[in-house]
Amino acid sequence: MSVLVERNGPVTTVILSRAEARNAVDPATAKELYEAFLAFDADPDQHVAVLWGAGGAFCAGYDLKAASSLAGGALAALDFPEDDRAVQGPMGPSRLHLSKPVIAAVAGPAVAGGMELALWCDLRVMEESAYMGVYCRRWGVPLIDGGTVRLPRLVGRGRALDLVLTGRKVEAEECLKIGLCERVVPHGRSREEAEKLAHELARFPQECLRADRRSVWLQEGLEERAALRAEWKNSSPVFEQEGVAGAARFASGKGRGGDMQDI
Repeated sequence: MSVLVERNGPVTTVILSRAEARNAVDPATAKELYEAFLAFDADPDQHVAVLWGAGGAFCAGYDLKAASSLAGGALAALDFPEDDRAVQGPMGPSRLHLSKPVIAAVAGPAVAGGMELALWCDLRVMEESAYMGVYCRRWGVPLIDGGTVRLPRLVGRGRALDLVLTGRKVEAEECLKIGLCERVVPHGRSREEAEKLAHELARFPQECLRADRRSVWLQEGLEERAALRAEWKNSSPVFEQEGVAGAARFASGKGRGGDMQDI
């Protein structure tokens, strides 16, 4: 098995375990990743996932030895469907729209397709020694797992083009500065800190958290009025489902003085 799954309460950690290949993804690994995240999303007891690479590397991208055999029918098998079915991407889960958040715990390289996997996640926690980069630039391998879509949406078109065209190394501090990651943590602590963050998110009322997350995704590409309407349609039912009860807990004294330990 190239992918391991560990659960701690409501948090699932999906582990890339091909340390001998710096966690590069071959077809078998892509399938395992895809199935692991589908299983996480379908499990009502699991609220937040963490994606981490064992052995000091997040992911070195698609396995180029496997890529060298992708021609003709093999490449066509990865074609994007015309409908909106949840299908496997070359790197595995890169075409999935999950209902729950995923946090990337980045140690070492997250490059080429590995960077695309990190971009697919909702949040990125990087070790101070970690780095990203479109390293596939030097081999003529294009970004086909969402890199040219998600990167400019995170950092803006100009910065995205700088990274895409040059393929240069982007160290953790620069990633934080330009919005390519949300946390930088000490060396060796990415998994621990990402799981700690995951448990914090898992404490909150989940229907509300997921509704707000959906609204963030739904507004992309919409003009303001349409986005406001989409937010209302998406989230107002959840107010009755969880918000009213939450307001009642506050009215009864919970959370007073900023104490959120018992919410």
